Amino acid sequence: MALTPSNDLPLGTPAPAFSLPDVAGKTHTLADFSGPILVVFICNHCPFVKHLKKEFAQFAREYTAKGLGVIAICSNDEKEYPEDSLANMGKDAKTFGYVFPYIQDRSQSVARAYRAACTPDFFLYDRDHKLFYHGQFDDSRPNNGKPVTGADLRAAADAVLKGDQPPAKQTPSIGCNIKWMAGNPL
Repeated sequence: MALTPSNDLPLGTPAPAFSLPDVAGKTHTLADFSGPILVVFICNHCPFVKHLKKEFAQFAREYTAKGLGVIAICSNDEKEYPEDSLANMGKDAKTFGYVFPYIQDRSQSVARAYRAACTPDFFLYDRDHKLFYHGQFDDSRPNNGKPVTGADLRAAADAVLKGDQPPAKQTPSIGCNIKWMAGNPL
């Protein structure tokens, strides 16, 4: 299990636009979201994502009800990692009860635009789609014995929904590196 941290990005960085298909074939864009939005890069096979999928799905159910837009993007090379194919993404979305679009970035251009580095990689944007939080879900990792709570992301989401300031402490997310296609490394 390779440990890759998220890239350091300045708060206030604008969210890059995207237009990508979800597991049902519907296209989603950044412009579909008028308020705060969480853009998260995940995949099906990463042990770090597997570790928090159930709690992340619960987080999304709670926070979409509060007005937070949530969208997940898989940018992994599906030829080398067939578990991350669009068909398998659909199975994962159904298994975990995702209430958010799970979209595929087959060209990996969106991951590059966001400077995504790992799975999971969380990008929380304010109402103006400016970066508000880019950090971990919580401090639980596979095999560290800490419960998966989403405490860090929950605190940031609460703050952005209230119109408060971004959290002063933002611990980078850590996970597996995005599986770049040959000749397409970050």
